[in-house]
Amino acid sequence: MEEELFEHFRLEVDPGQAPMRIDRYMSTHMEGTSRSRVQQALKEGYVRVDEQIVKANYVVRPGDVIRFVMPYRRRGLEIIPQQIPLDIVYEDDDVLVINKSAGMVVHPGHGHYEGTLVNALSYHLGISQDADAEDERMGVLVHRIDKDTSGLLAVAKNEAAQLKLAKQFFDHSIDRRYVAIVWGDVKDDEGTIEGNIARDPSDRLRFKAYDDETVGKRAVTHYRVLERFGFVTLVECKLETGRTHQIRVHMSSIGHPIFNDERYGGNEIRKGTIYSKYRQFIANCFEICPRQALHAKTLGFEHPVTGKWLQFDSEIPQDMTNLLAKWRKYCIQMPQE
Repeated sequence: MEEELFEHFRLEVDPGQAPMRIDRYMSTHMEGTSRSRVQQALKEGYVRVDEQIVKANYVVRPGDVIRFVMPYRRRGLEIIPQQIPLDIVYEDDDVLVINKSAGMVVHPGHGHYEGTLVNALSYHLGISQDADAEDERMGVLVHRIDKDTSGLLAVAKNEAAQLKLAKQFFDHSIDRRYVAIVWGDVKDDEGTIEGNIARDPSDRLRFKAYDDETVGKRAVTHYRVLERFGFVTLVECKLETGRTHQIRVHMSSIGHPIFNDERYGGNEIRKGTIYSKYRQFIANCFEICPRQALHAKTLGFEHPVTGKWLQFDSEIPQDMTNLLAKWRKYCIQMPQE
């Protein structure tokens, strides 16, 4: 998620450098980056000199150390427009909000060069891209959710909107709330999980929570219980940060992996009885919701142009709704078994 959306840069001004505006200096020392993009980054507060935020008219001096982050601009893949239905929740000249279905990959990549959300956006906006294109106007995702997670995503339709929206994610001012069905009866009605997240050294496809603050990236998840079913719990998770697999990793780290999350052990019976009838019930549940039971339900942010706060809420998808209904029925029947 978040840490993969920003590139970190460091420029050290040469001892013989003549005085020069920082926007001009940065654009001449960064390949493939326009001066307007640099100026927008400066305007949004992405750029620091000796740890102080500077604006475009700052004059660089020999020995200055410039540190800054920029939202990624993905290159190297041809984007093929494909007519794929999109559930568009909101759209204007600058922003799109999409309710992504489970199973849809967000970005083209290894094994997924077609059928992705970006391919669908390319068609929707009427713009294609070859592998070395300079223009990414078909839509710039400023965050992402996993393939088998459903829910709301914000898309910037131009570069200025991307930089402004990305800054809100960087500053943790976005309102992001998910609903998840997790294994076990969560003890507290609400709580906060803190634990740095980094790749699991024993499995590069997984991430892991660490108590050591020197490992990985800081991650904070706030949760509250919405409904209890004895062996599983429906929770709302509010993201303070946005690391890769954050909710999946954090809930697993406290012994409550997301139901049917194969990567983090949620696709096995973690709580319940040993009886065959219960095992069959769980197998039926896995069939009803054949993916991790996680949905990005709520998304709120400040519009990058108007400054107006936009708040969106989506319905829990049918597979999770059916799963909840099955657990409610099971809880009613449990005392008679």
